[in-house]
Amino acid sequence: MSRALIRRLAALSEAAGPEAPETPVVLADRPDGTVVRGGRTVAKAHASDCDAAALAVRLRIAAHPRLHGTLLPPLPVTGPDGYLVRYEDGRPLTRWPYGSPVAPDDPDAAPWEDAARLLARLHAVDPDTLPGPVPPMRGPAKAARALARMRSAPAAAVPSLAAAARAVEVGWAALPPWARDEAPAPGPGLLCHGDLHLGQLVRHPVPDGRWLLIDVDDLGVGEAGWDLARPAAWFATGLLAPEVWTRFLGAYRAAGGRAVRPDDDPWPELDVPARALTVQTAALAIAKAAPEGRPLDEVETALVDSCARMGR
Repeated sequence: MSRALIRRLAALSEAAGPEAPETPVVLADRPDGTVVRGGRTVAKAHASDCDAAALAVRLRIAAHPRLHGTLLPPLPVTGPDGYLVRYEDGRPLTRWPYGSPVAPDDPDAAPWEDAARLLARLHAVDPDTLPGPVPPMRGPAKAARALARMRSAPAAAVPSLAAAARAVEVGWAALPPWARDEAPAPGPGLLCHGDLHLGQLVRHPVPDGRWLLIDVDDLGVGEAGWDLARPAAWFATGLLAPEVWTRFLGAYRAAGGRAVRPDDDPWPELDVPARALTVQTAALAIAKAAPEGRPLDEVETALVDSCARMGR
């Protein structure tokens, strides 16, 4: 991350008022985005290969009145309906209100039920009533991207990682084409977040406002079960306590969530997305471990083991 980019993001975040500190705070710096806070607002530089036209639609959707109370709305940067500008390298830049994130050191306070209710609200919005054309949900594309990243990582130098990569490939091959981003998702689809995890929730206004979903980079029409897939996968691999999964699923159903049937077994709808998210997460774990030359930890190994079982 360049200092010039930090300065540009800091200047953009300060545009909402004089509350910004003298030193900007870098909240995230990853290949898929850099986020800088300045006072009550944050500015984000999106991925260099981001589809800016599709992102512009997603931003208009996040700002639409039908999503108020569900998605954190963006702040204008070029006018009432202008929610992005371009950095000198072409990357889209956006501006948002600052929200309080989920506390990583207090798992018992994780807002699983709030997340479930927000998803149910999101899935109930008719895409035809929103600014469009609404792009496809990018969950399967991100899974395919994770596999590509794993394949390009130097896993062969660590024998255990090479074996883990083979297991992930087994799980990947067992998925249907739509989950590998090789075919359209089945059915007409619902409005989906595309990358739901607890890091995608904030309280706004700070510190005690309502929980809202953030990060619309993957928002779009698709298989709504994908939004439930990460907690479902964690539950299936033993990483999420059964009582937490029950609370999450129960809150989603009680709020009228449409991704699964209202009662009985939810796995006919969740099996494929949960397996895809397991493969994606395992692939990213290998991709991160390989350059460091380290073996996988216990949690990462559990995900790889799940991938191996998918081919049986």
